[in-house]
Amino acid sequence: MSTAILLINLGTPAAPTPQALRAYLQEFLWDRRVVDLPRLPWWLILNGIILNTRPKKSAAKYAKVWTAEGSPLKVHTEKQAKLLRGYLGEHGQRDVAVAWAMRYGAPSVASVLDRLAGEGAERIIVLPLYPQFSNSTTASSFDAVDAWAKRNRRGPAIIKIGDYHDHPDYIRALAASIRRHWERGGRAERLLMSFHGIPQRAVDRGDPYADQCRRTAALLAAELDLEPSTWLLTFQSRFGAAQWLQPYTQPTLEQLAGDGLRSVDVVCPGFAADCLETLEEIDLECRDAFLAAAGKEFNYIPCLNEQDEWIRAMVAILTPHLHETQRSP
Repeated sequence: MSTAILLINLGTPAAPTPQALRAYLQEFLWDRRVVDLPRLPWWLILNGIILNTRPKKSAAKYAKVWTAEGSPLKVHTEKQAKLLRGYLGEHGQRDVAVAWAMRYGAPSVASVLDRLAGEGAERIIVLPLYPQFSNSTTASSFDAVDAWAKRNRRGPAIIKIGDYHDHPDYIRALAASIRRHWERGGRAERLLMSFHGIPQRAVDRGDPYADQCRRTAALLAAELDLEPSTWLLTFQSRFGAAQWLQPYTQPTLEQLAGDGLRSVDVVCPGFAADCLETLEEIDLECRDAFLAAAGKEFNYIPCLNEQDEWIRAMVAILTPHLHETQRSP
């Protein structure tokens, strides 16, 4: 093996239990990329309040979407890696290994990089599965890769892919998924594109995430030939009291229903795989909120997951990097 591909997703607890959630949230929320508050006050808040209250609530949410195979995010990420490896092998890239890791939780980035290096990888292409770049996701994943590289200075060359928010194959894969949904069940009055939110202050400091979300949404609307009045963009998963990117997804859905909108299709183009934020927050919580506000029909369009167009899109995203040789700083 000379080349390996490492897919990185955000992470998941080991089980839908308060104990597992406490360990996961402690790692996740202590990352300075995720919460950039001064360390001592944040340590007191995190360990004195959040980790004593949030794990039980989060475990209950995870229990609603947990599968016999485990966490949906883990299941989909693992399947994506297997399908990508199979596709590459069928198209003449039999010497390229494909692995996956979680930024938080298991398998860790460092442990998978150790394994790939031990198996003889001379080059590792790192693809975080976040379409849009953000310091809290993509840059944090690169932090883990860079920390490993500093400890293994004679290790493999590392090539990092920062985003694919406007890649034509990614946009076409999203459009194909939406069209299939419309062909099967008809088209709602409005298409709502819900992206994960980040604090507004992160954007004010230069994070490109918001602009990339808007670019993705505009390209997807153009690919679907949508009129401006038939779709809108919102942001979900707000955490804490600070202002996050707006408009917020759930209040928007409630307002639309209150204004007389009867049916809505919701898609989450910022997620490569279904997870807690799509299956529980969108397909359960937001569905209930829309219907409770007098909406009549709520349709969640699943993430790309293992769809063939998405596997081929990943190949297209990775192909230009398969023969690069320079080491990332």
